[in-house]
Parts: sequence; C-alpha cells; structure tokens
Amino acid sequence: MKKVVTVLAMAACLGALGACKKNPQEQAADNYEANVDANADNMVAGTENAADNMTATTDNAADAMKDAANNKADAMKAAADNTADAMKNGH
Repeated sequence: MKKVVTVLAMAACLGALGACKKNPQEQAADNYEANVDANADNMVAGTENAADNMTATTDNAADAMKDAANNKADAMKAAADNTADAMKNGH
C-alpha cells in the first residue's frame, strides 16, 4: 500500500510541475493517464492482498486437516492398544 501512496504522490507532483506549460487538453490527458496508472496500481495491490489472504486461509485449512488426521490416528492407535491389552488380560 505504501507503493500506491508513493506513486500517487509522485504523479501529483509531476502533474503539478508539468501543468505550467501544457494546454488544457494535454493536462487532461496527463491527469487521465495518472488516474489510470493509480487505479492499475490499486488493482495490483488488491490482487496481491487477496492472494496473500487466500494463501493464509489455505495454510490454516491444511494445518487443521493435519491436526484432525493426527488426532484420529492417535485415537485409533489408543483403541487398538486398549483392545490388545483387553485380549491379553482375557476379557
């Protein structure tokens, strides 16, 4: 997000300096270009944030699946051990 703010600030400064010697049509074109560039930068930043969020969500889901699988495996092993112990004790 800092990149976007920096780009916008630079675009505003350059636009202000360049406005001194330009006719209104050139200035309007430059303003339009700066706005499109800023919007594109915002879209990139938003996409990067969405990708980061998706990665974090996927990582969390994978960790939860691993934990659940480990818990299930531990429960199955404990049940097998209990059955084996009961069989040894003649129950």
